[in-house]
Amino acid sequence: MADHDDFTLSGRTALVTGSVRGLGLEMARGLGRAGARVLVNGRDPATVEAAVAALRDDGLDAGAAVFDVTERAGARAAVRGLGDIDVLVNNVGQRDRRGLREMTPDELARMLDVHLTSAYALSRTVAEGLAARGTPGRIINVSSVVGQLGRTGDVAYATAKAGLDGLTRALAADLGPSGTTVNSVAPGTFATEVNAGLADDPEWGRWLRTRTALGRWGRPAEIAGIVVFLAGDAASFITGQTIAVDGGMTTTF
Repeated sequence: MADHDDFTLSGRTALVTGSVRGLGLEMARGLGRAGARVLVNGRDPATVEAAVAALRDDGLDAGAAVFDVTERAGARAAVRGLGDIDVLVNNVGQRDRRGLREMTPDELARMLDVHLTSAYALSRTVAEGLAARGTPGRIINVSSVVGQLGRTGDVAYATAKAGLDGLTRALAADLGPSGTTVNSVAPGTFATEVNAGLADDPEWGRWLRTRTALGRWGRPAEIAGIVVFLAGDAASFITGQTIAVDGGMTTTF
């Protein structure tokens, strides 16, 4: 039976990229409530500080990590300057709902850089730090159910997220001997700020009632539990997995 301490993150530092709002902020909040010191990431200092202040107002230990994940050298220097990181959540992403006829190869490459290459680069930097300390860590990639389900007119996002799931399995194999686990969390339809228009659309509501087992949008706070679990000792024998948090979208037809 798991010990209660397996579910605490006290004494650990977690960096969550793209965490100034939406699911990223909820992940940071959940990790903080579990006892971790959370580092909030974004490109704009004022936006990052506002998110940090919100977490601190909740009584959580939060700090700022201002850098652009796609600026490779700058991101590497920034992460190394943050000190010891035990948990990395690769959450940064962009949404571009266009299909084959509209999206150019260069635009696809940009999406892959944001979602996939940046996650690889940051994982590599954090893994180097863990190895230097001789400490196992946790890397959690935020994928999507779209990486498993093709959808008309959404080529880049599906490609990038499928690649992220593949990266998860490859890094799990590479880092397994050191004790570091690597997993993906694949959200379904969440009512975040980005999806506000769709969440207010009755047609989408009707679609979700038939397309998902739970028949509703996910609440942003509902993403936090799986991230906290994977970041802790209770999940020490889980690695290389993609876990859908989707209200049953990928299991319902």
